[in-house]
Amino acid sequence: MNRKYELVYVVSPDATDAQVGDLHSQVEQIAQRLGGKIDKTDNWGRRKLAYEIGRHKEGTYVLETIDGGGELMKEIDRRLKVSDLIIRHLIVRIDEDQTKIERTRSKRTDSTRRRRVARGLPPDRQPGEGQRSDMEDDDRFDLPEVER
Repeated sequence: MNRKYELVYVVSPDATDAQVGDLHSQVEQIAQRLGGKIDKTDNWGRRKLAYEIGRHKEGTYVLETIDGGGELMKEIDRRLKVSDLIIRHLIVRIDEDQTKIERTRSKRTDSTRRRRVARGLPPDRQPGEGQRSDMEDDDRFDLPEVER
């Protein structure tokens, strides 16, 4: 069963851009070999670490979103642990959070539709109904000017 994971790893500041690219290609090859897929890769660049890790005060952060199974994530975790260039890494499963968000959104939509029907309105909002779109002209929250 494929799940969605986020992989964040911090690469040593001594590593070149080519070495960071090689790490990404290694993760991609592992994912392809074990039936996974990398959805998104985001290189955040070189940043200061929150605390010193070993002798490093900064590192290159990389975020990857991966579709795959547990065996794929175990293999990636194993490979990143033995890499000399990786300072820290973290793998988090995110599909549960997305499922909860979708479930909450659908419950909210259903209850809103039921309340609207109970009040004699159509289940969905009609154009022009609801909040005003010209919020620039809204002066309800402007504070009066005080002269001194």
